[in-house]
Amino acid sequence: MKPSGYRAPWWLRSGHVQTMLGSSPWRQRRGARALAATGAVTTLHVLDGGEGVRLQGLHSIVPGLEPRGLALLLHGWEGSAESSYMRLTAARLLQRGYATFRLNLRDHGDSHHLNQAIFHSGRIDEVVLASLDVARRFWPQAGPDRPLVAAGYSLGGNFALRLALRAPAAGLPLAAVAAVCPVLDPAATMAAMESGWRVYLRHFERKWRGSLQRKRALFPQALDFDDRTLRLGMRELTRWLVERHTDFGTLENYFDGYSIAGARLSPLAVPAHILTSADDPVIPVAGFHALALPPSARLEIAAQGGHCGFLFGAGLEGYAEDWVADRLIAKETPA
Repeated sequence: MKPSGYRAPWWLRSGHVQTMLGSSPWRQRRGARALAATGAVTTLHVLDGGEGVRLQGLHSIVPGLEPRGLALLLHGWEGSAESSYMRLTAARLLQRGYATFRLNLRDHGDSHHLNQAIFHSGRIDEVVLASLDVARRFWPQAGPDRPLVAAGYSLGGNFALRLALRAPAAGLPLAAVAAVCPVLDPAATMAAMESGWRVYLRHFERKWRGSLQRKRALFPQALDFDDRTLRLGMRELTRWLVERHTDFGTLENYFDGYSIAGARLSPLAVPAHILTSADDPVIPVAGFHALALPPSARLEIAAQGGHCGFLFGAGLEGYAEDWVADRLIAKETPA
């Protein structure tokens, strides 16, 4: 572990302020402007996730320039390929000569219609297969001088690290991975939201209910939850859906199924970079101190930054997006 190079200005030394400004409409507009300024052409694609699963994403490339590499970007829970941090990170990478592919996880963005079954965080297999599809279609000659890299934020960071764990066996030529404030222990994250400032719990409950309502309207014969069920709290609704719409059986098995806490990242063979903050109000920093990482992985902990914030000032410029680009493009292996 090493200290982070990020230092928050005095008026941004609150994890709550960082978190809220980081996902604010002003930051969303900044992301849209930054991506437009690259001159990149962006196209929508549907990917093969295996067994009839279809995932959706956005491929961006600057016309007239031969890319140095391709970066696969993964958003957080109830975010999307169009989230501010996704656009800003894509812009940084495009400016440095990379093409990007921003993947929508199942039932995120405008993709609810593509699959009947609902999203849950155990669906790593379809992300691995969709990533292979991205590599085949957009980066078939990946290699040391033409790297395929990946990065994710929050739950997307969890998916990115699990993707890196599975990449060698799957034949995915992943050269490096970066994760910002990744979910490590889902049970601890749930407990932190329940015991902390309720605004975060209410935010995710509202967005998730809206997503499930949209899904139910598309597939009313297959999805049996009514409005009373959707009014359940986060833990109770998660348990209800896990027991009826997954093979995990129990909430505890579900959380364990996508946990990357403790020693679960120790088999990582792909060079990995992890950034988090000590004042993240959603993901407890204690879990990062308890990680057992291989020599190919580097953990950086900032004193401030909130959850995926890491903002520098009133212009809402961020450290995390440049950090992702710097770490993914660096040639050296973490030490």
